[in-house]
Amino acid sequence: MIGPDLHGARPVIQRLTLALLLCATPLAALAAPESYRLDPVHTRVLFAVEHAGFSHALGTVSGSEGVLVFDPQDWASATLNVTVPIQRLDLGDAKWNTATLARNLLDGERFPEARFVSTRVEPIDAGHANVVGQLTLHGVTREVTLAVTLNALKRHPLPPFRRTAGFSATATLSRSAFGVAGWPSMIGDAVDLRIEAEAVRDRSAADPQDTPPVDAEGTPSPQSPSNAPSPPPVQETTP
Repeated sequence: MIGPDLHGARPVIQRLTLALLLCATPLAALAAPESYRLDPVHTRVLFAVEHAGFSHALGTVSGSEGVLVFDPQDWASATLNVTVPIQRLDLGDAKWNTATLARNLLDGERFPEARFVSTRVEPIDAGHANVVGQLTLHGVTREVTLAVTLNALKRHPLPPFRRTAGFSATATLSRSAFGVAGWPSMIGDAVDLRIEAEAVRDRSAADPQDTPPVDAEGTPSPQSPSNAPSPPPVQETTP
């Protein structure tokens, strides 16, 4: 009787299975999430808020720091933990900055930082996702959703040529929900956020020599606090 030699085929199947597993192992390793450190020089938060119905005041906050764990093949596994230095807020005018950081608004002396910690990521497609997290601002924590776009993930063209991820994100929040309720007749409640961020792959835990110097070419170091001009005294002025 002629038929399939199942006994002889079994070793062949086992060898093929082993070969496939060995081939898949490097791919799985490449797909593992990697840690990235936010570049405070190239990360900025832009905010817009209505000013007495005449215009939308525009301001920025620079110098944000944090850690992103990210695998472009698995957005859902990503995590983000960011600190935003509220005292570096800039509306383009020293008196306006002082009024915004005063006690009846952001109260920058008591609450010098905001913090965002992701709780989940909802992938949309290969380049977009909603990042949901807890934002702590003015001592109040609320859930905020960032609509995130991945702009690029590649080796940076400037020294020290680190692998860099670039993102854009938007969100809208209610300032009164965070207890920033001063001047309701002058300042709108809705605050539109736009975030531009660059994050550099951080392998310093495994290879300390891989950490770039602060003054690396193409990445100027921010002004040190000791050299920065002293801010004007806080006054309860009208925005």
